Amino acid sequence: MKVVIAIDSFKGSLSSSESGEAVAAGIRAVYPDAHTVVLPLADGGEGTVEALTHGSGGRLRAVSVTGPLGHPVEAVYGIAGDGQTAVIEVAAACGLPLVPRDRRDPSRTTTRGVGELIVDAIREGCRDFVIGLGGSATSDAGIGMLQALGYRFLDADGGSVGEGGSALERIAHIESSDALPELASCTFRVACDVDNPLYGPEGAAHVFAPQKGASAAMVEQLDQGLRRFAEAAEQTLGRDIAVIPGAGAAGGLGAALVGFLGAALVSGAELVLDRLDIESHLSDARLVITGEGRLDGQTSRGKAPVGVARMAQRHGVPVIALAGGISAEASALHEQGVSAYFPILSRPMSLEAAMDPATTAAHLRGTSEQLFRLLRATDAASGKTPDCL
Repeated sequence: MKVVIAIDSFKGSLSSSESGEAVAAGIRAVYPDAHTVVLPLADGGEGTVEALTHGSGGRLRAVSVTGPLGHPVEAVYGIAGDGQTAVIEVAAACGLPLVPRDRRDPSRTTTRGVGELIVDAIREGCRDFVIGLGGSATSDAGIGMLQALGYRFLDADGGSVGEGGSALERIAHIESSDALPELASCTFRVACDVDNPLYGPEGAAHVFAPQKGASAAMVEQLDQGLRRFAEAAEQTLGRDIAVIPGAGAAGGLGAALVGFLGAALVSGAELVLDRLDIESHLSDARLVITGEGRLDGQTSRGKAPVGVARMAQRHGVPVIALAGGISAEASALHEQGVSAYFPILSRPMSLEAAMDPATTAAHLRGTSEQLFRLLRATDAASGKTPDCL
């Protein structure tokens, strides 16, 4: 009996791999000889580096880079098992948690550390990049990242505009002659699940900057700066990158990645599922276990567990989804390949208690064991062997 376990992280409690192993332990308590395949899962945000690195037999690399406030921070990225693919989460270098709440200021914060991670990966021999957007503390349109890669952003007097969102308004010219030559042989695939343009009412400043510490006045200033960046970029590139769906992601980092690095913006869940080749494990599977911390309306709009369920559905494999919490909107998952879903909590408890890692692992293990006890009893009643599950 083969069971594929591809369950997302229970954020704040267990990683994807830890969640999967807890489920596998529950299955083996009932079927000791079951063939359980634990595949890490993510949707392009937190956990993507772990999922794609460990899932491919790669390695993690810690590097000291420039943090969002200009001070050194240690950031971790992954090099996949092929030795050619770097997996980077921008939040590792410029994430909001790296900035104390009373110092959050997207007019100052920089994405330079993201560029430094790319430079390090190039030096390590990587030419294929998978980059997860989300969770940034920045609104600099990626100029910090591009400066680390050798691009220069000059003011009307020919001097550097500096860094941070406030520097964008001063851009008069973009110089690319010193850009890292290896970039020409690099490919970039970017996990992006928003379609916001670079500027305007639905742009990076108005939608995302307030949660990064921007006042109403600063939002307007940042929006003007993003417009100026777009104008300068169009003069340099010969194309308008501001209207590309996803250009406003991560404070405009999406626009910089597409316009200057030729990146492709794709669904985070689809990117991860494709890179891990999860579908190849489904042809002879009898059951798939997926899930995440909470199943709700957002899950059904294309998050990783739904991607797994859709793949399994194509192969005619039943899917069980497990979660810490389940909303009424989760019923839409039945139309997307999820055969049944179950909460793992065994009794009422506080959120803090429920999110304790040991408690979460025990609940995942216990719920899985009970589900497979039911399946074993059904087998026995119908005269089937475990292989016929």
